[in-house]
Formats: sequence, structure tokens, C-alpha cells
Amino acid sequence: MALDAGLVGRSYPPSAVYEVGREKIAEFAAALGDPDPVYLDPAAARAAGHPDVIAPPTFAIVLSLGAGNVVVEDPDVEIDYSRVVHGEQRFTHHRPIRAGDRLVATATIDALKTIAGNDMLTTRVDLATEDGEPVCTTRSMLVARGVA
Repeated sequence: MALDAGLVGRSYPPSAVYEVGREKIAEFAAALGDPDPVYLDPAAARAAGHPDVIAPPTFAIVLSLGAGNVVVEDPDVEIDYSRVVHGEQRFTHHRPIRAGDRLVATATIDALKTIAGNDMLTTRVDLATEDGEPVCTTRSMLVARGVA
């Protein structure tokens, strides 16, 4: 079933505030196997010009994944999630995510298209401080495989 192109541009309410903690950054870096001291040591981060430890670039997925779920849970989207594969993920950083940031995530449907019976849904999630400072924009494309 082709997705409704009229949904492009639909935005959803911002998420609850997520406070980025040093511990969560350290856990994420450990899961990646990345020992960069700017992720773990406040003194090393300050020496590199940051006010506190920073998160690895892909840490943004922690917030954007949950925020993007509001799109696939929207009954107007009508996507068969049992047939979905993750097609693409991109991050555009406006500045590093830092320990102590209080971030909100706002999801928007960026694009919808059908190719060869497969529905492709691209969502954008804008991460910003609770005061509105842009931090990161993520884009995720989901592909709902056709039944033929």
C-alpha cells in the first residue's frame, strides 16, 4: 500500500527533556569500543575546547530512535512495521552533544515515496536544547518491503 504523500511535513510534539549524563556517554563509548578521552575525562574534554565530556557522534540515536517511533505509531502513516527494514541513517551535528545538555527531540516526516512496490519513509528528528539551541539533526529512512 502506497503511503499518503500528504503526510510529508507533518511534525510531532517535542519529546520530554532528556538530560545527557556523563555515565551514559561513557557507557555508549564503551559499547562502541571507543576509548577517546574526550568521551570519558572532563579534563581531556576541556583541554580539547569543550566545557565537559562530549558524546560520540552516533549517541544522537539514543534520543532520535525513540522520537522517530511516534511516526511509525501514527495510525495515519499506515506502515506495516512487520515488513520494515532500516535503509539509511544520517547525522548532521551543529555542535557536539555534551554532558549536562538537556535535549528535546522533534520528529517530522521528511519524505515518502514508493519504488517497485516498496514504501520508503524518511523521518527527520531535530535535537535541540530545551532553550531551542540546535544540536543535531538525524535522518532515518525505513523501507517497508512490498508484498509482491
